[in-house]
Amino acid sequence: MEKSGGSEEAGGPPPPLPPPPPAIPPNVKPERVTATKYTIINRRGVGTTGRPIQLLSNHFKVHVDNPDAVFYQYSVSITGEEKRVVEGRGIGRKVIDRVYQTYASELAGKRFGYDGEKSLYTVGPLPQNKFEFQVVLDDVAKRDIGSPGGSGSPSGPSKRSKRTFQSKTFNVEISYSAKIPLKSVALALRGADVDVNAQDALRVLDIVLRQQAANRGCLLVRQSFFHDDTRNFTSVGGGVTGVRGFHSSFRPTQGGLSLNMDVSTTMILTPGPLIDFLLANQNVREARYIDWVKAKRMLKNVRIKTMHRNMEFKIIGLSEKPCNQQYFSMRVKNGDGASEGQTVDITVYDYFARHCGIELKYSAYLPCVDVGKPKRPNYLPLELCTLISLQRYTKALSSTQRASLVEKSRQKPQERIRTLTDAMTNYKYDDDPVLAECGISIEKQLTQVEGRILETPKLKVGNSDDCIPRNGRWNFNNKKLLNPTQIDRWVVVNFSARCDTSHISRELINCGRNKGIIIQRPYTLIEEDSQFRRASPVVRVEKMFEQIQAKLPGAPEFILCVLPERKNSEIYGPWKKRSLSDFGIVTQCISPAKVNDQYLTNLLLKINSKLGGINSLLAIEHSSCVPLINDTPTLILGMDVSHGSPGRSDVPSVAAVVGSRSWPLISRYRASVRTQSPKVEMIDALYKPLEDGSDDGIIRELLVDFFQTSKGRKPTQIIVFRDGVSESQFNQVLNIELDQIIKAYQHLGEENIPKFTVIVAQKNHHTKLFQTSSPDNVPPGTVVDTKIVHPRNYDFYMCAHAGMIGTSRPAHYHVLVDEIGFSPDQLQNLIHSLSYVYQRSTTAISIVAPICYAHLAAQQMSQFIKFEDIPEASSSPRSGSVTNVGGVPVQELPRLHENVQGSMFFC
Repeated sequence: MEKSGGSEEAGGPPPPLPPPPPAIPPNVKPERVTATKYTIINRRGVGTTGRPIQLLSNHFKVHVDNPDAVFYQYSVSITGEEKRVVEGRGIGRKVIDRVYQTYASELAGKRFGYDGEKSLYTVGPLPQNKFEFQVVLDDVAKRDIGSPGGSGSPSGPSKRSKRTFQSKTFNVEISYSAKIPLKSVALALRGADVDVNAQDALRVLDIVLRQQAANRGCLLVRQSFFHDDTRNFTSVGGGVTGVRGFHSSFRPTQGGLSLNMDVSTTMILTPGPLIDFLLANQNVREARYIDWVKAKRMLKNVRIKTMHRNMEFKIIGLSEKPCNQQYFSMRVKNGDGASEGQTVDITVYDYFARHCGIELKYSAYLPCVDVGKPKRPNYLPLELCTLISLQRYTKALSSTQRASLVEKSRQKPQERIRTLTDAMTNYKYDDDPVLAECGISIEKQLTQVEGRILETPKLKVGNSDDCIPRNGRWNFNNKKLLNPTQIDRWVVVNFSARCDTSHISRELINCGRNKGIIIQRPYTLIEEDSQFRRASPVVRVEKMFEQIQAKLPGAPEFILCVLPERKNSEIYGPWKKRSLSDFGIVTQCISPAKVNDQYLTNLLLKINSKLGGINSLLAIEHSSCVPLINDTPTLILGMDVSHGSPGRSDVPSVAAVVGSRSWPLISRYRASVRTQSPKVEMIDALYKPLEDGSDDGIIRELLVDFFQTSKGRKPTQIIVFRDGVSESQFNQVLNIELDQIIKAYQHLGEENIPKFTVIVAQKNHHTKLFQTSSPDNVPPGTVVDTKIVHPRNYDFYMCAHAGMIGTSRPAHYHVLVDEIGFSPDQLQNLIHSLSYVYQRSTTAISIVAPICYAHLAAQQMSQFIKFEDIPEASSSPRSGSVTNVGGVPVQELPRLHENVQGSMFFC
């Protein structure tokens, strides 16, 4: 089902379709200078509430017998014969391996930890501070003696019985750079500030592990490695294969140094015949249907191996003509191999037939792959090429591929434990000579840790009934929504989906009545005019709104929109932009495969939230008893940034912040969304002063809304939940984003700065929790704040949701600032409770609702600009404009219509 938009109020006489709203008058206030400087706080104790539970974690304890060891860092420079700097980890590792093999005695037999690029590490110093070496690498063309033909490329035959050796000479400079004491890690483990030395020492240990994996021929992807083992491969369609590997990283914890090991998955091009890959990638049955323009883009820089000569090449392009028409010039040689100085033109097809004895079966009429240089092409027929294994596929997966990957890569908890312990036993990390010099040994069993199961929060639903979730779930069977809305004027539109819209509307009305929502019969059902089905998505949406205007006397309160595709419909973005930005009408998009009571109930939860209703509240929220929040006006913010697909550096990132409203409630939110420079993680529009002295930033918008919906009260406390930032960016959150929030607050003329609690929530980490006495996932509400957490910083793991399939991943919360003064129990219970206020579903979610809402808002509004480059995009003057941010053009999002600005349109 697709996401949708909404408005705050329902009912009343039907107004005409509204025009685009005017700009908000500027609120000019003097800007003040912030003086507060925030630093990351230390842990303030641990929680005590909840029922104890014994757990295992995928952290493996590390023992260090030689803590006084010192890593010596050396800079590495590799140049080729033409004094060109050699880049690329593959060749770098080969060169450094040859250096060790050739000059081990000059290096006193010291083993290296090498990052594959410019840094090399040893335990203790090398005999001198600077070395210059020269090494030779022999690239042997792997040929069978007596095989027919030449080199496998149309550049002329060679003698059959010869092996060709290509030698390359490299100059290597190794220069002393710095000392990194391992003792700094021990100090960090005792709670001292983790300084640069400690971080560097941990990085060296990680590099040593990566080098081991590289030596075993693994594909390295950041901190993960993947073996070329077909038992770990799983096809996800489109010529793409998921390969299972392992993530590994050394981490300082309360229990000492640990190795965090987890199962990891990356995507590779499916190895095998090149033609098979192209057919699968373009989802066609025969080669004649291949789009060669698309194929050329797909194959650029892909590595292949020739089947007839077992040689490796990199593809730079495709030939302009088919194999049997593509000519090249070939030198004629006599029987002794001496050139006669004569060249002849010959087709690639004829060359392989005459000089290699290979009769091509099907690729004579297909383009050749070019594996030469830009001005010296080297053509190979498609059918002689196979894709080399372990080549990363970095493009975005389709929804079908993503669903297939998720399903095939799931592991139940016990299976994952077995996979990890087997890997620790088989790979014998501590056998590495560099680690051995440090006296490092790693236990082979998972770490035991004690957790607690927090009490499940009670909910209030309609008729003041209590609702007690069980195993993180509840339902509305025989229950009504707490604050149901009423829908008097609405319409159903169908974009050519094969769907009985009359049946759906009747069932929705009946289900709504059972849940307390009074829904009148739809004013009309509008089917898309068949003549527009093949038009562009923007035109189809425009024509549908023309029909709505023609058939209705005024604007509907709500539109139910039936889309033909369940996922990634091209109509979705233009439809949402037109309805939410231009007309301010609440819409819900659906594409039902099966309509039953559960489906309709889930649909009504979204619709009711968008129209200003409330599905349920926490019992403590309903009775105004939320600790530390009920008595003090408190604004809760959820912040997230959504980036474009991998490899798309031209797509702006979308930053979204949701803010709580109607204090003392903590279940109602509105969103403010802006675009910013591509791939930038820090939100730069929280405070946005304009030339006229006003502020057009996100925070001002949310502060004004809080004031208007909270009985004229201003927040004196602000809780910030930030998603998507790594530990290296925590200080930027405080120094950049929190600073902007304070400036926005002061710009409104406020003297006193609110108290802040800033919490970063991470889902993209590799710590897993397992029950010791059960094969099932950990129960919802499980929290761990000892042993595997940071030795000094204030962090904890919480698994608020019930993991039904696969292995649950807990959320990792980092408390950066806490001026409000929550106790560990108060903060953990608040966060746990915020996982139960998500209005879209009847399950506890894995991370607090404000962050989920911010993520939904960013993703939904990013669809607004997806089709802006189409000429017919919109006749509206409210289309997104383009501004320059730091010299980079960034397309701005059109603003939401005033009718829906305060709604939970993202539900």
